[in-house]
Amino acid sequence: MNKGADLYDGTEFEEYMAEIRKHVCSRCIERPPDGPPCQPLGKRCGVEINLPQLVEAVHKEHSNWMAPYIEHFHEDVCAHCVNRQTEHCPCALEFLLELAVEAIEAVDERKQKAAQ
Repeated sequence: MNKGADLYDGTEFEEYMAEIRKHVCSRCIERPPDGPPCQPLGKRCGVEINLPQLVEAVHKEHSNWMAPYIEHFHEDVCAHCVNRQTEHCPCALEFLLELAVEAIEAVDERKQKAAQ
């Protein structure tokens, strides 16, 4: 995989990844120099590894409170993450989850407006 390659290019998750990179990854203190993408640079990023599960977990909830999102995140993403029980856990997403939820919901809102 080349440094610029992205696992989600050309998939249904491409727009979500772009929005997350803009609003979440840009604030991540764990991203390696020249990242993202981070996996090709040796950083096992929880977002890059678990994006479909993260989007699905956010789609399960519509709340003004973060607690339900955190619960779904831990049950649906963290519990099955390959980084669990490694030096890469907890990932930065644990602290940036609110921004990820906002990014995913922004994409959903754009998609909904485009469909109307």
